[in-house]
Amino acid sequence: MFDALSEGLQSVLDTFRSRGVLTSENIKEGMKAVRLSMLEADVSYQVVKQFIGRVEERAVGEIQLKGVNPGQQVVKIVHDELIHIMGDSGGGIQPEQPLTIVMTAGLQGSGKTTTCGKLARMLREQHGKRPLLVAADVRRPAAIEQLEKVGAQADADVFTGDRKNAITICRDGVKHARKNGYGMVILDTSGRLHVDDDLMKELEMINSKVGPHEILLVCDAITGQDAVTSAHEFNRRLEITGVVLTKLDGDARGGAALSIRTITGKPIKYICTGEKLDQIEEFHPDRMASRILGMGDVVSLVEKAEKVIEKEEAEKMAEKLSKAEFTLDDFLTQIQQMRKMGPMKDIMKMIPGMNKQLKNLDFDEREITRIEAIIQSMTPEERKNPDVIKKSRRLRIAGGSGSQSADVSRLIKDFRQMQKMMKKMMSGGIGGFGKQLFGNMPFT
Repeated sequence: MFDALSEGLQSVLDTFRSRGVLTSENIKEGMKAVRLSMLEADVSYQVVKQFIGRVEERAVGEIQLKGVNPGQQVVKIVHDELIHIMGDSGGGIQPEQPLTIVMTAGLQGSGKTTTCGKLARMLREQHGKRPLLVAADVRRPAAIEQLEKVGAQADADVFTGDRKNAITICRDGVKHARKNGYGMVILDTSGRLHVDDDLMKELEMINSKVGPHEILLVCDAITGQDAVTSAHEFNRRLEITGVVLTKLDGDARGGAALSIRTITGKPIKYICTGEKLDQIEEFHPDRMASRILGMGDVVSLVEKAEKVIEKEEAEKMAEKLSKAEFTLDDFLTQIQQMRKMGPMKDIMKMIPGMNKQLKNLDFDEREITRIEAIIQSMTPEERKNPDVIKKSRRLRIAGGSGSQSADVSRLIKDFRQMQKMMKKMMSGGIGGFGKQLFGNMPFT
């Protein structure tokens, strides 16, 4: 997610930071590289042009005025303008009383039906509202059956109605929700392979008959500028209230996320980073801008950690880290807990400075099983003090775990690097992350 854009922008900004003095000439020269990075990341030309113009104008004016720490000033300006083009406020849905009606729309294949289940699960957890999914996609084969399956996984009831007329189904579904005390209705409407008049007319009729509080457009981020084009057309005909970007885990460029807000004028409210129902999160422009520029996103990381780390476990780990008693058993536990929070690659980007610290760490999510087998093949003494693991012990551990001696050596090396970083984190050496994650959580 945003890998290409992040790498390009960070490289340019590192150059700015290293300069003792910045002038209008080298600012403009640096902005050429920023422009290229953004275009390569599939950001709309119109958006790039506006972004570069605003950054150049602010950078030249503020540096000439203040003349203090100019490299950091440019980084701050770029950060601010990234927030601006993605939307100055956070996403999410504010529930209405007594019933919140959410209508989803989008092209076929955008992940709309799965997104409905994700929204139902998330909104129930956040607001305690009982959700009802309405199966209004009567055109795509097996769409209703798919929604019923998703509903079962999300612990949400599904209303199917007469399975023939989408407008009637939506109207009757809302009536059913009001009558039976549901707090949230999510309408799963039909999609097409392209934007057409029949699709829009049907959606306009549903909007007219039901009067949803939110109309969320579900867009596939992988399609890049095609997603921006379809978002513009849906908004023109339907007046959407926000966008849900799906499949961001498969889009290394991220240009759509930076373009949609400017082109449509409507906020990105949620992003999806995988197929599982918990792989959805509210979109916060300020947090995303920090991730893109390698500044981390501690707030989101803490929120994710709170969902998977139990109070007692967090307290024990904080105490061990503070006493430098971090063992291989703890190493394994931490990796497994981080996996529950999402892809390791994305989690590491949320830690300020950690992506650079871990650049040379030989670690792959596919190696989790092997790491577990290696550690479990060790004795308690070896797990506590890996310095005792010499050649004969390495061979024994490798044989017991179905791995090679070199794999055991590599794990111990990686563990030592992790120990150093954990110690640095707890002392506040990486942007104060350790203290913030383990010291400021509500349950510690």
